[in-house]
Amino acid sequence: MRFLDRYEKGPTGLFVLDVFRDGKLIEHYEDKNLVVIGSQPTHAALLGGNVTNQSVTKFGVGTNATAPVFGNTSLTGQYANAITQVTYPASNQVQFAFALGSADSPAFGMAISEFGLLTGIGTLYARKTRSTPLNFASDIAFSGTWTISF
Repeated sequence: MRFLDRYEKGPTGLFVLDVFRDGKLIEHYEDKNLVVIGSQPTHAALLGGNVTNQSVTKFGVGTNATAPVFGNTSLTGQYANAITQVTYPASNQVQFAFALGSADSPAFGMAISEFGLLTGIGTLYARKTRSTPLNFASDIAFSGTWTISF
C-alpha cells in the first residue's frame, strides 16, 4: 500500500441495529454502510466554518431497498427522527445513536428498507439498506448506532 492510499479514501461507516417486538430483542444486525455524495459539501462547509444546519442531527428511514450507491441523495417516503446522542469513541470517529418506537406513529405501516443519516438541512450523509423490509408497527421498536470513521 502506498503511503498516500491511507489518506485518499473517504469516511466509512458501521451501522448497528437492534430490533425489538414487545420489548424482546428479535434481531441484531451490524454491517458497513455507504457514505454518500452529500457528505462532500457537508465536510467542506464544516471545515470552512459554515456550520449552521450542516451537522448530522437526524436519522431517517424509507422504503427503497435498492442497494446504496455513492450518488444517493434522498430516502424514499422518508420519516426522520432526531439523533438521540452523539459520542466520539476514538479520535477519528463520531457515533450517532438513534431509536424509533411507539412515539413514532407516523411511521407505522412503513415497510422500512433503508436507513439514512441526515444533516440539519436534510442532506443525506450516509445510507444503508436491508434485504427484508422491517414492517414498522406499534409493537416494534428499534435502536442502534451509526459510527463514521475517518
